[in-house]
Amino acid sequence: MRRILLVLVALVLAAVPAAAGTRIKDIATLKGVRDNQLVGYGLVTGLQGTGDTLRNAQFTEQSLQSMLDKMGINVRDARLRTRNVAAVMVTADLPPYTGTGSRIDVTVTSLGDSSSLKGGTLLMTPLMGGDGLVYAAAQGPLAVSGFTVGGAAETVTQGVPTAGRIPNGALIEREVVGTFRDLPELVMELKNPDFKTAILVADAINTYALQRFRKRVAIPRDQRAVVLIRPAQIAQTRFIAEIGDLSVDPDVPARVVVDQRTGTVVIGRNVQVSTVAVTHGNLTVRVTETPEVSQPEPFSNGRTVVVPRTEVAVNEQPGRLAIIRGSDLQTLVRGLNQVGLKPTDIISILQAVKTAGALQAELVVQ
Repeated sequence: MRRILLVLVALVLAAVPAAAGTRIKDIATLKGVRDNQLVGYGLVTGLQGTGDTLRNAQFTEQSLQSMLDKMGINVRDARLRTRNVAAVMVTADLPPYTGTGSRIDVTVTSLGDSSSLKGGTLLMTPLMGGDGLVYAAAQGPLAVSGFTVGGAAETVTQGVPTAGRIPNGALIEREVVGTFRDLPELVMELKNPDFKTAILVADAINTYALQRFRKRVAIPRDQRAVVLIRPAQIAQTRFIAEIGDLSVDPDVPARVVVDQRTGTVVIGRNVQVSTVAVTHGNLTVRVTETPEVSQPEPFSNGRTVVVPRTEVAVNEQPGRLAIIRGSDLQTLVRGLNQVGLKPTDIISILQAVKTAGALQAELVVQ
């Protein structure tokens, strides 16, 4: 019976997954393998009277005239009054090593005074890269999630009706020069550079390579890059795929990020606070102006005047003195909650604790 119980315990422990870290391909990218940004200018037609006002957006009228001229329609001397056309900017990201004939998604945003692009269709728009060459052509109906409904006295807007997307709306016409096999070297670049994380990545790769290839293949160059040496017995694509699935526990810098506009406070895992006593009280000063009118006596030669009357009230809430020592994130948060503060007050205290030298972390104020 005892043996059966031990076997059951072993099966349960084996079924419990180990503490998984983060995959290398989620915290690092291969140098030279990146997207390329594309941009273009085009026209959206088929709008229900929500397009650009041609007298206010003259570039829309000029674009419409140029397009019609290319189609053999002369409208140079005509006064166009259509409200079904809008000038837009089209943007897209060209993935690495994308072949001719593939399709990518595009984002369309209004450029003029159009109130909504809902129901519109983008006419064929060339998309250029940073070198001025055309790499794709976009066209198709827009998918717009926002809308605007209004009357004479009120307007209701949900989302952004002047922006939309076209899934698979661009067709690749030119490939970016270079292939994956043409990379001069294999270098993994960390998205958050850190010396310890680079060492952890290199150690994880070398531990796997010693079992798989019987040699080390990773050399940490600096806090950002880890150089890889591909073994001869494996293809380059498979080698990168196997390396990317390895898991590591990246080191997180001690950092506190505060946003004073929204009152957001984000505290990193390794943030520590030395022993410090904190008190925070709110002082409220209220000034009320209640002017009074002074009337003269009947049948007198006096004048009616306004007499100022000012009331000043000062209210200071008692502050609570608390000793905060954050040996870890949970203890630090518990200590701040004991003081009972609002997010704006926590931001002020964190700034004061940093000035006092008790906050052992980088304070980033946005």
